[in-house]
Amino acid sequence: MTTAQTSGKTATSKSAIAIDKARAEGRAALIGYLPAGYPSVEETIAAGIALARNGADLIEVGIPYSDPVMDGPVIQAATTEALAKGFSVRQVFDVVAGITSQTDAAVLVMTYWNPVVRMGVDEFSRRLAEAGGAGLITPDLIPDEAAEWMDASEKYGLDRVFLVAPSSTPERMRRTVDASRGFVYAVSIMGVTGARSSVSSAAEDVVAAAKAAGAERVCVGLGVSTAEQVAEIAAYADGVIVGSALVAAVRNGGVDAVAQLTKDLSTGLTRK
Repeated sequence: MTTAQTSGKTATSKSAIAIDKARAEGRAALIGYLPAGYPSVEETIAAGIALARNGADLIEVGIPYSDPVMDGPVIQAATTEALAKGFSVRQVFDVVAGITSQTDAAVLVMTYWNPVVRMGVDEFSRRLAEAGGAGLITPDLIPDEAAEWMDASEKYGLDRVFLVAPSSTPERMRRTVDASRGFVYAVSIMGVTGARSSVSSAAEDVVAAAKAAGAERVCVGLGVSTAEQVAEIAAYADGVIVGSALVAAVRNGGVDAVAQLTKDLSTGLTRK
């Protein structure tokens, strides 16, 4: 069974198992993002199941947040609509359980840290584990401030996915890689529209730096929307993260559109 090393302990990592399975098949893993509660809880679950059945290895379920400073316009519009319809944080566990009960995909929750603190870090972690969740992706939490989460994730066997960027110093990179379990999430500072070569090279450099710092698995999200872009990232990353394109598919064509886009994207995963 796949394990990931952390602080002298080993724990089974659902994310690592999914990524390693893809690697053994000669491809990168496909990671799809969906905002919980958009357009409804039931449709989020159906879209997640469609993702898993059409080529996604891991699924990120995003908790809608009232001040989504890191989200682009497509995701922001979706989460605003979910909140307007009355989505509450506790419903994310229904989404996770709905997907994990029907698929083998590793399902992670992506959230700003405040909703976790408001519920209670231990309670949130316990409920996520009970729902079959793999762990948390925490874009605004740094390892230095994550002591409570580190303890809870150890207690409940959850993955800790922290973010690294081109601005990460070597010391910050090492600390983040050491604190992460499952995979490290690499982001690139996006340039102006059309600056594909510089964006791609920045992401590749971040992956190389994370690997040099000891990361076993590094996944990249870059506004990917086509199989060609998937192939570009799959050449150097362990996983390719797709967000806005899938949310737009949900918006424009529902579950069927998600299934079709996932099939299309997955054709770019095999490494040449």
